Amino acid sequence: MTPIQSLKHRSAALRERFSVTPVVLTALTIAFVLCADNGSFWTIASDVFAGHPLSYAGYMAAVFFLTLGAFSLFAFPWTVKPFLIFIVILSAMTSYYVDTLGVIIDRDMIQNIMVTTFAESRHLITSGYVIHIVIFGILPALVLLWVRIKPQGRIRAAMMPVVTCVLSFALTAGFLMGDFKSYASILRERKDFMSSYQPGAPLVGAIRYARMMSHSANVVVASTGADAKKGPTYDRPHKPMLTIVVAGETARAANFSLNGYDVDTNPELEKLPIVNFSDAHSCGTATAVSLPCMFSKFTHDSYSFEKGVSNENVLDVLGHAGLHVDWWDNNTGDKGVAERFDTRIFTDLKNPEFCASGECMDGIFMDPLKDYIASITQDTVLVLHQMGSHGPTYYQRYPAEFERFTPACRTAEFKKCAPQEIINAYDNTIAYTDHLLAQTIDMLAAQDRLDTSLIYMSDHGESLGEHGLYLHGSPYFMAPDYQTHIPMILWMSDNFKTRFAIDESCVADKKDQRMSHDNLFHSLLGMLDIETTERNPELDIFASCKTTQTLAAK
Repeated sequence: MTPIQSLKHRSAALRERFSVTPVVLTALTIAFVLCADNGSFWTIASDVFAGHPLSYAGYMAAVFFLTLGAFSLFAFPWTVKPFLIFIVILSAMTSYYVDTLGVIIDRDMIQNIMVTTFAESRHLITSGYVIHIVIFGILPALVLLWVRIKPQGRIRAAMMPVVTCVLSFALTAGFLMGDFKSYASILRERKDFMSSYQPGAPLVGAIRYARMMSHSANVVVASTGADAKKGPTYDRPHKPMLTIVVAGETARAANFSLNGYDVDTNPELEKLPIVNFSDAHSCGTATAVSLPCMFSKFTHDSYSFEKGVSNENVLDVLGHAGLHVDWWDNNTGDKGVAERFDTRIFTDLKNPEFCASGECMDGIFMDPLKDYIASITQDTVLVLHQMGSHGPTYYQRYPAEFERFTPACRTAEFKKCAPQEIINAYDNTIAYTDHLLAQTIDMLAAQDRLDTSLIYMSDHGESLGEHGLYLHGSPYFMAPDYQTHIPMILWMSDNFKTRFAIDESCVADKKDQRMSHDNLFHSLLGMLDIETTERNPELDIFASCKTTQTLAAK
């Protein structure tokens, strides 16, 4: 017998010795995943059950048997290996981001993943991620392929998964009833606990996402503000109006020096006559939720994905009133907000100055914007959807000359950077946004032939390592303020304020009041004097700041 033949013979003998039934293989795989891919889960559990070892053990037993009960439905000889290979690879993928970035893989995160472009997501595929997947995903998957399934009779093979399912759920109930009051309190108070469990959390999130998408698959978009019309300010002879709405990306209010941050990230905006709303908050913690929500008529409390896709938004209302609307995008798309309007995509431009990394910096807007402003002949609203401060590669969001705060983190693997280096790179993105906003305002201010204004709101904020969290997308109920407290800025030309009879000092008096994405829909309509029953004066920042002349005209 040759050495190779001998090796094959030994492998076959070993494989025969370690043959197991599908149910046993499922149980072993769950045990492996529970131990290897749940660092964050065990950390939270140790904190939650500190000093209560019996409750700790009982709950973990309940989690194990709950998972076994669900997974045993796939423990048939012909399905068990493909299913378990999927589970170990999925758990390896999700656990890396949960344990290193502190993210939660829920329905909204999965929605965000599904609409993310390759150019954006590739920054998250780092060498550390690949090594993690190989060790905790690929190698266990190869072991699963190698293990031999023990032959069973047809009836036994068909009945064992069912029996295991029933017994496992019964054991789960038994362990939970042992200290149900405590467990119920923990789950109610520490929602981050089970949200960190792999693969349970992403599987539940995927099911919820699929259900959400199925409910909205064949929706008919309902008209919003079909009664909208231009108010009295349009009856008098006037210049064309241009309002630019800048939808920022991943900017957090905490790092705006306009809000008291001790790093000078807004040196240009602070010199301009703007109104800075210091207490503004987002509708969501990820673009896929926040962007459609901020333009919708729904508040954070009433918004849902189904409502968003089945109702027109404020851009449609402006269109019904006769305003021209355009959307320019340097991000991952308009998320359905501008699907009924002209959209210009900047992400795929081959511009060596702004797009050398494969993604474009927001400076790509500036030259086309000059030409666009010069061509305006009608009342227009233009939305600029920025790339802004999107991570983790903050260093790719600004030109080299804007790296003012050093040393800056220049990798997507945050563990290779000091905390201050991550913050420095992020602050550089804010300073670059400050420059672009100031440059845009200067362009608008120079237009004597137009009545101009600008509103800037970020879609959500960002975590920079506080409490072990990075990036964004945390479930709103547990999201830190850094992910929901956003910058909001207003600028209006003198001609604009005169034409629309807006008392800027009245608006400025509201700068420290709580604002949110809830206000954008109604405030745009109020600011631009669009009359419709859809406008809620209580959410319109300008409702009480119109001069008596305008109110009398109405």
